Amino acid sequence: MKTRITELFGIEHPIIQGGMHFVGFAEMAAAVSNAGGLGIITGLTQGTPEKLANEIARCKDMTDKPFGVNLTFLPTVNAPDYPGLVRVIIESGVKAVETAGNNPAQVLPYFKDAGVKVIHKCTSVRHSLKAQSIGCDAVSVDGFECGGHPGEDDIPNMILLPRAADELEIPFVASGGMADARSLVASLAMGADGMNMGTRFIATKEAPVHENVKKAIVAASELDTRLVMRPLRNTERVMTNAAVERLLEKERALGPNLKFEDIIEEVAGVYPRIMMEGDMDAGAWSCGMVAGLIHDIPTCKELIDRIMSEAEEIIRGRLTGLLN
Repeated sequence: MKTRITELFGIEHPIIQGGMHFVGFAEMAAAVSNAGGLGIITGLTQGTPEKLANEIARCKDMTDKPFGVNLTFLPTVNAPDYPGLVRVIIESGVKAVETAGNNPAQVLPYFKDAGVKVIHKCTSVRHSLKAQSIGCDAVSVDGFECGGHPGEDDIPNMILLPRAADELEIPFVASGGMADARSLVASLAMGADGMNMGTRFIATKEAPVHENVKKAIVAASELDTRLVMRPLRNTERVMTNAAVERLLEKERALGPNLKFEDIIEEVAGVYPRIMMEGDMDAGAWSCGMVAGLIHDIPTCKELIDRIMSEAEEIIRGRLTGLLN
């Protein structure tokens, strides 16, 4: 399948693996890229330029296909060495970067000069248009269904994607609620040039996370996520567990007086315990509603091959058949 996204990134299939904290290691990115998609290493999980350089080198040992690095710009007291991370990405010869969080305008000139293609993750049409105006090559349009941070507009992809198609000139992929061939064909029908999957890729053989995490996703339904940190306007969609329910109780009790410090135990530094050690009640971890569509743990190649063959079946069979 050829789209503007496959052409832009030099990949076989229009499927991108989103950057995920303590999931987007070299093993994950290489497996997706080897299967014909675009794998992504999560830059802030590595934290330092030296560690990121090492992770990129590891990924290059595992694949000769294109892969990218996610760089999320967050408002934080102790900011990571962003200039160092940008330098390492460029010096390592990585040609694709997924930016997220705050406006990436300050780093774009460096990436542009080095021939790096930038796709920025956006949760609204206005942010997508801003990304286009500052020179991003593509955007990842993230609907309200997504795991992680869906923004504050609460617009689901059935509305958000056609709106983005109406307004944007640069290519975009659908993100949030993406799991299978139906997701891909629907996204293409609404004007996207591919799709970005996060939660679906955690439930794969190669995902370097504890087996408990994969089993939790397979066991979950579409009703098992919660929105936390809404009062702080830092909304995050997470898998429900004891810590999340405790967090929500604090939000209800404290109301407008809630401060980040009140919930720090449930949200700060919990990812290693969950993703590495499999302590499923350690705290809040990002998970999309799409868990309700995930019923197995295939290899990345099995998953992507299945999506592409079933997508062709839907387009050539069901959709074309409806016209006869």
